[in-house]
Amino acid sequence: MAQNTHFSTLTRVFNGITLPEECWISGYAAIINKLQLAIPFPNKIVVVNTKSTAQETEIFSMLQNAYQVEDKTSIDEIQALYHHLVFALKYEGINLLVFSKIAKHYSLQQLATLVTLEPSGQYSRRIWFLLEWILGTELPNVPNLTRKTYVAVVDTKLQFAVEGVKSQRHLVINNLPGTVNFCPLIHKTKKLTDYIEKNVTAQNNNFLSKIQKEVIQRASAFLLLKDSKASFTIEGESPKSKRAARWGQAIGQAGAKKLSHEELERLQQIVIENPRLMKMGYRDEGGYIGERDRDTFSPLPDHISAKQDDITTLMNGWLQTSELLINSDYDAVLAATSLAFGFVFIHPFVDGNGRIHRYLIHHVLAVKNSTPQGIIFPVSASILDHIQEYRKVLEAYSLPLLDYIEWKETEKHNVNVTNETIDLYRYFDATKQAEFLFDCVNDTIERIIPEEVDYLVKYDEFKTFLDNNLEMPDDMVALLVRFLEQGNGTLSKRAKEKEFEALTAEEINTIEEQYKLIFLS
Repeated sequence: MAQNTHFSTLTRVFNGITLPEECWISGYAAIINKLQLAIPFPNKIVVVNTKSTAQETEIFSMLQNAYQVEDKTSIDEIQALYHHLVFALKYEGINLLVFSKIAKHYSLQQLATLVTLEPSGQYSRRIWFLLEWILGTELPNVPNLTRKTYVAVVDTKLQFAVEGVKSQRHLVINNLPGTVNFCPLIHKTKKLTDYIEKNVTAQNNNFLSKIQKEVIQRASAFLLLKDSKASFTIEGESPKSKRAARWGQAIGQAGAKKLSHEELERLQQIVIENPRLMKMGYRDEGGYIGERDRDTFSPLPDHISAKQDDITTLMNGWLQTSELLINSDYDAVLAATSLAFGFVFIHPFVDGNGRIHRYLIHHVLAVKNSTPQGIIFPVSASILDHIQEYRKVLEAYSLPLLDYIEWKETEKHNVNVTNETIDLYRYFDATKQAEFLFDCVNDTIERIIPEEVDYLVKYDEFKTFLDNNLEMPDDMVALLVRFLEQGNGTLSKRAKEKEFEALTAEEINTIEEQYKLIFLS
């Protein structure tokens, strides 16, 4: 390939990435770079080596020189763009942010030229469909296709998709896992495909089927409260027991009510104990997450929420996509990822977004029948145990966007976004978030739920011992176990002299030995 190109760049350092040797920047990265599109580069860029060696890492995929894109300036720019888009669809999958920006960057006539370079080719048809899908209108002078077999829009070797519906105009199957106003995409990584093949929820069913129903019911009650408290703790709050129990009851009903604007507002009302000082419902002002400058009180955002004027469009799209994903064969954890993380990235409310975001995980898993026998996956408890990883996957989305969001400080020291940003919230790559959520679901199945069930079985055994030997009331048993847990199997001097002064020294010794035998052996 000649050095004089339309889009490709020969370099060893690109966007903070140092490659092993000089390579041609290709596909989406080349298009974003050349057209100066105000969007982040893909999490993983694809480059073409000048030699016959290839390499794969988490941040780049290096192909052999045989994959070089035809990009000479001797051809038309639209032709060069077409070659890069075909390359991208082959090796990177679909990037809706790039397609949306291209649809706005070029005229309708130029786009029509683009999709008619190879009018019946499978990649041309996919490009054509995506552009018209995003634009919401037909390109001029591009006739419907006939006499061709259908091709899927999403390459399921690269990204996850729904079953899809046929588009007769383009002779493609629209298997995008979303709607035009909300469509996150998830790449097929080894971790995700391994989890799906492992069928973690089926393993949970098998484990629970061996446990007595009464124990499962009690475990569920404990896990609901545990999850509720964890969700508040993640937000930096320490709610009263009554408030945590109230939110736990809401979590326990996840999946019972259909998602709607009204249902989301109902959930916010449950979360917010005292709404007197804040605007309830969807925001009518900007929003951000972060700190403030101590001297000026100016915002220091880590995340900037969607513009208030975009919330209705985004949430309408979000609800339409929720309907699509919930009623499809799309994997439950992947669906929960797109909807729950998409919600918290949009941040439609002034407050309560984080807890509702985690509630939505429960809702999607429940409504897609991934939480059988009345027991939830205590995802918030697992998230709390992996809080640093949680922050990283949130920041993996939020931080790169800060360079592409223009804002001014308001009189109330809030943010007012001044450029168009809606695409950043409806078209994003949710792969990292999906891997994290699968890790958490797996953690609840392999660790948290078995630990809770095991604890209850041991508790019952210890209680039976106390009933048979001391006829101790239930409340006193609970208090005794609490003190023994705090003392690692030994009662404190204070407990012996106050709460359990009626017990003899011999009885206390026997109780401590039995506790250690049951709980600590």
